[in-house]
Amino acid sequence: MSLADASAALTAPGAPFEMDTVMIGGIPTRTWKNIPHDLGALLDISRQHGDRPFTILDEERVSFEANWRAVATFARALGDMGIGKGDRVALAMRNLPEWPMIFFAITSIGAIAVPLNAWWTGTELAYGIRDSGSRLLIVDAERYERIAEHLETMPAVERVIVARAGTAPDRTTALEDIVGTTGDWAGLPATGRPVVALDSDDDATIFYTSGTTGNPKGALGTHRNLLTNILSTGFSSARSFLRRGEALPAPTPRTMLTVIPMFHVTACSATLMGAMVAGHTTVFMRKWEPVRAMEIIEREKVNLTGGVPTIAWQLIEHPDRAKYDLSSLEAIAYGGAPSAPELVKRIYEEFGALPANGWGMTETMATVTHHSSEDYLNRPTSAGPPVAVADLEIRADDGVTVLPTGTVGELWARGAMIVKGYWNKPEATAETFVKGWVRTGDLARLDDEGFVYIVDRAKDMLLRGGENIYSSEVENILYEHPAVTDCAIIGIPHRTLGEEPAAIVHLAPGTSATETELRDWVRARLAAFKVPVAIRFVTETLPRNANGKILKKDLKLLFADREGEAAA
Repeated sequence: MSLADASAALTAPGAPFEMDTVMIGGIPTRTWKNIPHDLGALLDISRQHGDRPFTILDEERVSFEANWRAVATFARALGDMGIGKGDRVALAMRNLPEWPMIFFAITSIGAIAVPLNAWWTGTELAYGIRDSGSRLLIVDAERYERIAEHLETMPAVERVIVARAGTAPDRTTALEDIVGTTGDWAGLPATGRPVVALDSDDDATIFYTSGTTGNPKGALGTHRNLLTNILSTGFSSARSFLRRGEALPAPTPRTMLTVIPMFHVTACSATLMGAMVAGHTTVFMRKWEPVRAMEIIEREKVNLTGGVPTIAWQLIEHPDRAKYDLSSLEAIAYGGAPSAPELVKRIYEEFGALPANGWGMTETMATVTHHSSEDYLNRPTSAGPPVAVADLEIRADDGVTVLPTGTVGELWARGAMIVKGYWNKPEATAETFVKGWVRTGDLARLDDEGFVYIVDRAKDMLLRGGENIYSSEVENILYEHPAVTDCAIIGIPHRTLGEEPAAIVHLAPGTSATETELRDWVRARLAAFKVPVAIRFVTETLPRNANGKILKKDLKLLFADREGEAAA
């Protein structure tokens, strides 16, 4: 069946993926007709799965019912603290069962969840907390250690709640004193949760992304933005069944090994939202480690995993893979980094699992395109076609002219998943969000069936294993070193991570600095994944074009030896 015919069948009146047109920000927008109204309604739907495991971490198992009770209890506590509709609550912790519980407690009462990157340094976390104006900060013990010395710089924060700290640090509250440990949640009262009047387009989240200049920007998302992902992913899967001539299967709960951090829209929006409806079990790991992952896949009979190409590569190539029963795997999905066509084929041939990827960004609350099954095997360099409630255009540099099929230009996206804009940044919002469209900064082309091919990034950004690294941020830190007068950050290919950051540096006359010294300089000021893996020193200032922009393409030749290592 053709792509168009399959989409038409799935979205017809009365079909599971029927669409509607609503006004969002004064602009008529296609939406899924059958998504939950808001995140509180989604929470109540999830309760129908009862005692089925919702989250698993090592030996801890939390059922959907237990999670609902903990959310209801914590939501009441938030209300008692004076947290209400529109208030920002910052959340910084690793993947723990507490993470989704806290997220739904915040958003179900109309407050705005601010998930912060748990890999950030204390300084970076403090910026996000201050910028969002969060009144309440909820962290795990490790994040509290990073942020403690910065608390005096955040006057808007009225209270700090710490999870898994044993004894709560001074002037903080232990989360366990409010809801108990995860093992206690099933015994919490089953009384109703606080219900607040919500609109589907009310503010729900601020996820931070970075631009090519300046500080990170908070993408302001709505309930509808997040909930759109539920049917977007389901639609793509259903489309694959129809295209191969098969009937749609009955919905069946699956078990997922989720190793992407929950502070990413991929894990929170594209994955967690659907799990709540479908009854999928989410298994967490403290830290990605291939052998431990294979043990979990075997023990929990994991059906779905992935995240970034790194994970798939490490499972495929691990020498101990044959020691574990991985036959339960049905799909390995990923995004967030460039992937080799070879990986698509090997996932299918060696696991018997179907590969999947997609394209989206923080500003689109994850899924805009989704690519899976035979379509992905046949077009391994594509990111797939847009889902039915999204539109893509390739535009010229003027931001207006729509380019012909097959022409490379800037990718623009439109749909119910596009966030409102950037928190408290009207100029950046006006530049990026235009009449319902978001200019993505990605260079791409569309084929005659609507499949998108990402060619390059117009924005100066690297993707290392799914983590955004913005060159200007690292460059600015290098410029702070007294010996550095000129520098550039570029991406060098890495087989499993996609790419890694490397630096080219020109030192001031009469000064000196070593590669180790500069890498330590960056490491002390930024998260570890942003530290250049290699630094090359040049005797002249860096080559620039007529507009003064560094010609980074020319600099990649300096790392030819590293590219050889990455390919080996």
